[in-house]
Amino acid sequence: MLKRTPVYGLYKALGHHPDYWYWIARGRPTRSPHLLKQKTVREYGEKYGLRTLVETGTYYGEMVAAMRTRFDRIYSIEYVAELANRARQKFARHPHIRIFCGDSRVVMPEVLALLTGPALFWLDAGYYGWVGKQGDQQRLSAELEMILSHPYPHIILLDDARGLIGQNGIPSVSDVKSYVESKFPQRQVEVQFDILRITRRT
Repeated sequence: MLKRTPVYGLYKALGHHPDYWYWIARGRPTRSPHLLKQKTVREYGEKYGLRTLVETGTYYGEMVAAMRTRFDRIYSIEYVAELANRARQKFARHPHIRIFCGDSRVVMPEVLALLTGPALFWLDAGYYGWVGKQGDQQRLSAELEMILSHPYPHIILLDDARGLIGQNGIPSVSDVKSYVESKFPQRQVEVQFDILRITRRT
């Protein structure tokens, strides 16, 4: 219905800002708005001087679109073929953006082989499942193992950390923290605004 009203054009022009303002007005609850996620990705890229962004869970390509002028290279992995094809069409005119389709456990090694230095990883916790597809409980562990074992000191941001509930085979935040900091002692883990952050220990 909103699309049929005169205010829709203004709403569209505002992008994610209304959601961000509403989130602040509600006292900044656990689930963070997309604008804050964009801000976090941008800030971490700048803080660590990272020019390559790797994403899992392209979905409709909102993060890729928001970051297309912020990074020299963007690689995004989408499991659902329909969504991957839509994103490829959307970003066809941007040669520095590449959309991969498939299980990240299979595709991630291919992406890692393309990297020539540290990158920023924006990962989807994957336990909600988009368009009716439930995330694989083992996928996150496999992704972290591959990324953290790679020669470069990558920075990892994990979206929707609230999905790490520690039930039904899904790890908890403390499980992830213990695993990362024990196996990779040069890394540290913290959670803020529903984003789990794995950075270099200072």
